[in-house]
Amino acid sequence: MIDADKRKAVFLLHREGMGAREISRRLGLGRNTVRRMIALEGARPPVVRREKQPLDPELLRRLYTQCDGWIRRVHEKLTEEEGVAIPYPTLTRKLRTLGIGAPREERCARVPDEPGAEMQHDTTVYAMVLGDQPVRLIASLLYLRYSKRRYLKFYRAFNRFKMKCFFHEALTFWRHAARKCIIDNTNLARLRGTGADALIVPEMEAFGKQYGFRFRCHELGHANRKAGEERSFWTVETNFLPGRTFQSLDDLNAQALEWATVRLEHRPQGKAGLIPAKAFEHERPTLIELPPHLPAPYLLHERDTDQYGYVALGGNYYWVPGTRREPVKVLEYADRLRLCRGGEYLAEYSLPDEGVRNAQFSLPGQPAPHGNANNRKRPTQEEEKRLRALGESVDAYLTFALKPRGIVRHRFIRELFALSRQMTAALFIQTVERALRYRITDIETLRRIAQLYLTQGEAHLPSAAVDEGFRERDAYRQGHLTDAPDLSRYDNMLEEDNDDG
Repeated sequence: MIDADKRKAVFLLHREGMGAREISRRLGLGRNTVRRMIALEGARPPVVRREKQPLDPELLRRLYTQCDGWIRRVHEKLTEEEGVAIPYPTLTRKLRTLGIGAPREERCARVPDEPGAEMQHDTTVYAMVLGDQPVRLIASLLYLRYSKRRYLKFYRAFNRFKMKCFFHEALTFWRHAARKCIIDNTNLARLRGTGADALIVPEMEAFGKQYGFRFRCHELGHANRKAGEERSFWTVETNFLPGRTFQSLDDLNAQALEWATVRLEHRPQGKAGLIPAKAFEHERPTLIELPPHLPAPYLLHERDTDQYGYVALGGNYYWVPGTRREPVKVLEYADRLRLCRGGEYLAEYSLPDEGVRNAQFSLPGQPAPHGNANNRKRPTQEEEKRLRALGESVDAYLTFALKPRGIVRHRFIRELFALSRQMTAALFIQTVERALRYRITDIETLRRIAQLYLTQGEAHLPSAAVDEGFRERDAYRQGHLTDAPDLSRYDNMLEEDNDDG
């Protein structure tokens, strides 16, 4: 094979006037070879691969459809049914050439940074510590591509409603929005399809129109289409999270807001040293300016008012002004609740702090409502604390009995605490010790054990008698060939009882 430099030299010597015979002699090439190189102007002749056995493209497409895209099965049907002996690598190359199967990977076009044209949104999960509790939180970040402004907030859970609340909070903070928001193929905004063919959920499409932008999904495998967003998460991992401590989710979000909107706003970004605050002033005229009073997104809940005047939502109870028990509509916003009946506004409550449950709320400045919520849960922390303080044996019994065993936790604690108030502490401890030994969690059985202790008038009850004649029973004879169960634990219990007696 003659290399490209020699081909080029042949053509250049010919252009300078040297004859083909002289070029052939000096470069050691055949005269016919020299003439072909001159005719091709020094270029390599095109290589045309000749198929040893031509394949019908329509046949390949039909077999590919019949076999659901499994090329190995296409190869078998070609060999066995069509009588076409073709190597498997040749078949795969032919399918790629014809564009059958997986689409070819096309090159990506570089999208220029245009002022006001684009913003990017994504979420990621971080493992961190709040106070002394390890948690997994979802970070949501919005990024203006041109000016590189960022808005960051953390959530314990992230759904479509939280996504709308986050966009409203970020865009009203900036008071401007770009015309397009690049997202991945998340089902929070995408109904079906991927990339440019993705169909956006009508609810989210209508939400974006209120702010003047539209959602657009990037192609599968093209995460670099929102590289600024990915780089922002890297900055969060390497600059925001290290060396900081957070006492609660509110503390974390307060620090995230200050870091994203104050510190990074005036810090040079990238090799160009761009300062987001100054770049935003240049970008501002090209962005969509938002009205000052856009309505915040909310969830609508319909609730019945109980006999004490409360409605329940999120594990807490909110008092409804008035005397009627008609159904009310609860509008849940990102930070507050609003109660309405028909077109009448009744009350507004701030959402309680994270982790608050089973609490009652009423309007400030008004008399407290009479009575508790109808379905308010009664906690049993105080009863459990008092029971465990009776002794180590009671503490061990509660640890055993409160494991997930199908019993109702709070009801069991209340009944056990009531039983402890009906007898002396010594008798209750003896009863619990025996119940722990035999793995008993039924309150009535515990009550009978205590009665036996009283009637026997001795420190310990005798062990249960076992009729040894069970070996003569027909049921035992029928099943004696099965593997014997391991009853060593119960044998040890019986031995302990005999020793105590």
